[in-house]
Amino acid sequence: MDIWIKAAQLFLSLAILVTLHELGHFIPAKLFKTRIEKFYLFFNPWLSLFRYKNVKGEKKYSWFSKSSPEEWKEDESTTEWGVGWLPLGGYVKIAGMIDESMDKEQMEKPAEPWEFRSKPAWQRLIIMIGGVTVNLILGLLIYIMVIFVWGETHLNPEKMDNGASVHPYLGERYNIHSGDQILKVDGEKVENLDELNKIIMLRDISTLTVRHKNNQTQTISLPEDIGSELFQAGAFPVFGMRMKAAGVAKVSPGSNADKAGVKSDDVLISVNNEEVTYFDEIQKSLYENKGKKVQIGVMRKNSSGSLDTLSLDAAVDKEGKIGFEVAMGSIEDSSAIESKSYSFFESVSRGSTYGINTLTDYIAQFKFIFTKKGAGSIGGFAAIGNMFPPTWDWQAFWLNTALLSIILAFMNILPIPALDGGHVVFLIYEMVTGKEAPQRVLEIAQYVGIFLLLGLMIYANGNDLIRWLNGAF
Repeated sequence: MDIWIKAAQLFLSLAILVTLHELGHFIPAKLFKTRIEKFYLFFNPWLSLFRYKNVKGEKKYSWFSKSSPEEWKEDESTTEWGVGWLPLGGYVKIAGMIDESMDKEQMEKPAEPWEFRSKPAWQRLIIMIGGVTVNLILGLLIYIMVIFVWGETHLNPEKMDNGASVHPYLGERYNIHSGDQILKVDGEKVENLDELNKIIMLRDISTLTVRHKNNQTQTISLPEDIGSELFQAGAFPVFGMRMKAAGVAKVSPGSNADKAGVKSDDVLISVNNEEVTYFDEIQKSLYENKGKKVQIGVMRKNSSGSLDTLSLDAAVDKEGKIGFEVAMGSIEDSSAIESKSYSFFESVSRGSTYGINTLTDYIAQFKFIFTKKGAGSIGGFAAIGNMFPPTWDWQAFWLNTALLSIILAFMNILPIPALDGGHVVFLIYEMVTGKEAPQRVLEIAQYVGIFLLLGLMIYANGNDLIRWLNGAF
């Protein structure tokens, strides 16, 4: 059931984003009296689930059809609206434009005044950036709405008497350990521990001020590339709340934990005969034994309902993991979880700032993509769907939709042929030089762009398949 709830949320989110993105192209095109031949939610190769067109004043419908009825083609002045079966995006087919339809026959005819190619370059530029503009504005508006309706939740480090949960990599390299309180970053007071994860991974910082468990305060210098260093080490999330470890929630099939005999609902009680209470203590013990074998102490219910204590030998991989997820128990310092409400005007300011920070952080993390580890972390539709919770939560739904809208805005403006940004590059070239790019160049660029995007899509969804086979989903 969980997978269907996630899939439904993803489907609805994409339907909203794709429809509004294409409206971003459609509206300025209509304002500039440019003919729109088709407007489709999702792609329709070989088959459309639904088609609609107003043919000479009469409404026409078609269900599960392979092509538009012949009589519809006699009236080219109105738009055909439809829903495709392939939920990888959507499109508006603008007359007189080289796009993914690769309609060369139309381009070989003399230009008509209502075609895209007949419009001034500045009008064509506005049409092309319309989708990106809508996605960016939509993301900001959703963040404003979410903050106004639900407010925000913060983790106040000052109220975390038991300190923060810290990835053991920082303890090994920089003397920052679980149980320490994180006070300042670059001399500024830390207001929200969740935000600190983004700051240390994606923004340039140089110092952290911490209070150790012995009450000594220390300001620790960090290298300029601390974010890349943590990413390569797999040390994320870096900070969190301390939680007591409970039972094993999930064991990855074929993992070292699976081979050792760890089972779901086992209760972890020790690592190498050292008692563990918090999840970060388990994490630290495994991390300190990277590439070695450890002895895991677990308690397991037997057939009679009583508990057996077992000792299992498990190999730890090079990242300090054995392949299981721990069900979190009680949260320490729950009073540090603070909720804040905002007035409408405060929400506008806070939501806009949050959206802009989300965009800049997403751009900043692109530096990780061009590494071996980053390339392997690229995900497709399964990874995107996994962002949504297994139960329907409107706040989480809108936050994920806002994030996807921001991502779509950035990805579509990249100067890659077949994306909006690719068309923008050629239009800027035309506006600067006063000459249009040759049609043949546009056609080749479109083919290259489509090939690159298909290759990326196959690679990303292939990564998802590998994760699924390895039990990661």
